[in-house]
Amino acid sequence: MTKRKSVLQRISFVSGVVSFVLALVSGVMLYIRMQSVIGVDNPISASFLASTFFFVCIGIVFTVIGTADIPSFKFDNPEGK
Repeated sequence: MTKRKSVLQRISFVSGVVSFVLALVSGVMLYIRMQSVIGVDNPISASFLASTFFFVCIGIVFTVIGTADIPSFKFDNPEGK
């Protein structure tokens, strides 16, 4: 039995996918930066590497939150009232 995901879970899942895309863009920019004259020892390359790591980790967390089976914490209404 599948439950309907809440709005926040759907937003979290979409944010996770966007984070993975940003990690990919960041990794491509890092690769381009490493191939150019600047090299690996530049602070800009380090910031691209840190951004890639951050976006991958956030993507994992948001995707897990978005796909988790979280129970509903609402109270049921009594039948007689």
